[in-house]
Amino acid sequence: MQALQHIGAVKATMSSREIADICEARHNDVIVTIERLINEGVLRLGRNTARPYAPDGGGRPTMVYDLTKRDCLIVVSGYSAVLRAKIIDRWMELEAVAPVPGLPRSFAEALRLAADQQDVITAQAEQLAAAAPAVEFVERYADSTGTKGFRQVAKLLQANESQFREFLIEEKIMYRLGGELTPHSQHIDAGRFCVKAGTAPGNGHAYNAARFTPKGVTWVAGEWAKWQLKQRAGEVAHA
Repeated sequence: MQALQHIGAVKATMSSREIADICEARHNDVIVTIERLINEGVLRLGRNTARPYAPDGGGRPTMVYDLTKRDCLIVVSGYSAVLRAKIIDRWMELEAVAPVPGLPRSFAEALRLAADQQDVITAQAEQLAAAAPAVEFVERYADSTGTKGFRQVAKLLQANESQFREFLIEEKIMYRLGGELTPHSQHIDAGRFCVKAGTAPGNGHAYNAARFTPKGVTWVAGEWAKWQLKQRAGEVAHA
């Protein structure tokens, strides 16, 4: 029987599976009661109330609800006095043992924390892998001290110009000014762009041409790769 969970070392919760175990009831029946009370607006559920659970012996994962003491007692309020007493006794037993903040309270929780940490490591590795092509781009122009325009960089990154323009604006790298893309000042200060002023031949109109420095191309290649990864993740989430 699993120990009580603690959210942010403040609120303790009891899972619907433990309620079912203590009351010797079917977990599905407990879930039906919880979801009915949710629909009636009786329970005060948080964002992380429901979570997937895979049985130790394999099988189809099910959803488990983690309930605060208040919500737990409301769920079992329709049960017999004997069963309600068992739940109350269990709460008193578990609350008597104060957990050490920040430390896992069970082997199962330690495994969950390790899995969460691994998810973070995996996500970071994916971002690095996505940004890896930037190394190839660097090798193509590392020996050059020249700057590059928007279309040159888009071609270098093998990027669709419309998508690359959308990325630059969305990520607040550049903005439109007089029909031209202009870098935000912090990126100029960081040495990623230079802005060359000039006069157009023929009409004499003054203009400012933004150019990516070699440092800027290196940086934007990595940011572009991460942006693409984020876009793909969003597409999968909405599939």
